[in-house]
Amino acid sequence: MVGAAVCRRLEREPQVQVITRTRKELDLCDERQVCQFFESEKPATVIFASAKVGGIHANRTYPVEFLSDNLRQELATIHASYSNGVKRFLFLGSTCIYPRLAQQPIREDELLKSPLEQTNEAYALAKIAGLKLCQYFRQQYGVMYHSAMPTNLYGPGDNYHPDHSHVLPGMIRRFHEAKQTGAESVTIWGTGTPQREFLHVDDLADAIIHLCQLDNPPDWVNVGTSTDISILDLAYLVAKTVGFSGRIETDPSKPDGTPKKLTDTTLLKSTGWAPKIGLEEGLRQTYQDFLNEMQNGALREV
Repeated sequence: MVGAAVCRRLEREPQVQVITRTRKELDLCDERQVCQFFESEKPATVIFASAKVGGIHANRTYPVEFLSDNLRQELATIHASYSNGVKRFLFLGSTCIYPRLAQQPIREDELLKSPLEQTNEAYALAKIAGLKLCQYFRQQYGVMYHSAMPTNLYGPGDNYHPDHSHVLPGMIRRFHEAKQTGAESVTIWGTGTPQREFLHVDDLADAIIHLCQLDNPPDWVNVGTSTDISILDLAYLVAKTVGFSGRIETDPSKPDGTPKKLTDTTLLKSTGWAPKIGLEEGLRQTYQDFLNEMQNGALREV
């Protein structure tokens, strides 16, 4: 999702030659393949948008893969980049790197101040390792390796798997299917009280290009909207967007995750960037994209 959005954004930069590989063409967990790719292509800039990601269910079920696969991708790519003269490396993390009970809104200096959220600890540890490795390369070798920490993302190309997706695409699929079958109700996980912040992936892509154009970006910076919404209110908004008119129920026996996770984006705004796509507008666009992909048999479900 993020890689495709970055490619769309780079279409507005005709002087930039974009080099990409699909997962089938290049396994980033395979150090040998990664080294061969960098030795052959010799890119000047790398935007690292690859990761094994998922929602609470997937993170709790596959912590080994979420930690080891992400670590292997990061280590192979960062080391191969440095060995082959990459001048700028932008590493994409996630705001789940911050402590479960971080001071709200979350500033960048909250990192490692207290324990992480247990439901996605493995993924967060991998992302923290990648962020710190980039910081250390910059510190030790003087290369421009830096990181961006996006909040919860949504938009074209998202994963709509019924079990492994994030909360917002998961809701889009469930409410759409409930509408199609005439279901009387939809049940969401947890109490519905946690607050979450959502950023359209096209806004993230624009922020990434902005950061890549800065001479002296922060070692890591939050990318978000600095506004949040409760999971229950989000469910009502998705239901409205999809056209589902039945009941929305909660299941408190399921985990809520972190109670509140709102980013402080003061640092990013000080560099001259702010998001442009509001949540309601972004949801309408995303649902239409979901319908188009489903009609074309291109719906991503992995």
